[in-house]
Amino acid sequence: MATLSNLYIDQGSDYSSIITLNNQDGTPLNLTNHTLAAQFRKSYNSSSSTNFDVSVYNGALGQIRLRLSASASSAVSAGRYLYDVETTVGSEKKRVLEGIVVLSPEITR
Repeated sequence: MATLSNLYIDQGSDYSSIITLNNQDGTPLNLTNHTLAAQFRKSYNSSSSTNFDVSVYNGALGQIRLRLSASASSAVSAGRYLYDVETTVGSEKKRVLEGIVVLSPEITR
C-alpha cells in the first residue's frame, strides 16, 4: 500500500522535498536500482498532467526527492490536485506514494 503524504506548493516558486518511504514494518524501503515517475492532475480521469522531477535521493534509506520548477508551477492553475509516485524495478511497478497537492496562488509576478 502506498504511503499517504499531502504536498503544499507555492505557485511560481521552486519546490523541492525529500520524502522517506518505509515498508509496512517501518524499515526503510530500499530503492536501490529503482526508476521513479511522478505526476499530478486535477482528477483521476484528467487527460492533462504535470510531471514532477523525481529521483532517488538515498536508495538504502528509502528517500526520494520531488522537485517542481518555478516555471512549471506557474504554468498550472492554483487549486487542489491528486498525485502519485510509482517505482519500477525490473518488470515490477508499484505505487509507493500518493496524496493531494495544494497549489496556492501566486500574487507577485
